Amino acid sequence: MALYDRDYVHHHAAERDVARTEEQPYGEMGARSESQLAAFVKQTYQLFAASCLAATAGAYVGMGMAATIQSWYWGLVILEFALLFGLMFTRKQPGLNLIMLFGFTFMTGITLVPLLTSVLALPGGGSIVAQTFFLTAVITGGLSLFAMNTTRDFSWMGKGLFIALIVIIIASIINIFLGSPMVQVIIAGVGTLLFSGFILFDTQRIIRGEFATPSEAAVSLYLDVLNLFISLLQILGIFGREE
Repeated sequence: MALYDRDYVHHHAAERDVARTEEQPYGEMGARSESQLAAFVKQTYQLFAASCLAATAGAYVGMGMAATIQSWYWGLVILEFALLFGLMFTRKQPGLNLIMLFGFTFMTGITLVPLLTSVLALPGGGSIVAQTFFLTAVITGGLSLFAMNTTRDFSWMGKGLFIALIVIIIASIINIFLGSPMVQVIIAGVGTLLFSGFILFDTQRIIRGEFATPSEAAVSLYLDVLNLFISLLQILGIFGREE
């Protein structure tokens, strides 16, 4: 099962109140000065980059104990959820929110290990993972630049994206019991489009300062990119199998 079911538990619950971030106050959401907004966006992308590094470290550490992770997988997923909820509750508490953020992203790297090991076991598995990483980086970079520079407003996509996310969660749960590779390809294909849409949507929310704190904005973008990576890896991994 993909990570769709752990995404965006907080996405549409952000409070619109006075926000104080990890390093400095930014003022009220929607009322930040240009310099405050620039600092907010800069810190968000710094935290996003650091989150990606934390996830990479988690995956690297986890590859050395893949069998143990497989045995404790669902327990680790529960811990991952707990860290995400903890981040939402502590997002305005400097220091503690960063511990929760990097703890969560490190854990996502750990729980990604079973999927990575299954793909790496395929003929040319290393190449598949590298191609997936490259595609994810290109898609993320392209969509982010487009969202930052276009005059189009993607705020209208929010409700539709959330509904589509719920549909994918349900379909993913059903396919746990069906175990159909074809159904999983369809789910992953829709997921690729869905999380590409979320990247557009969340990027514009970030540059407009619509998140309460940089840590909250960073984890939203991180989840978009992580789930895009997983969707692409599933597609390439399934088509990379000989059977």
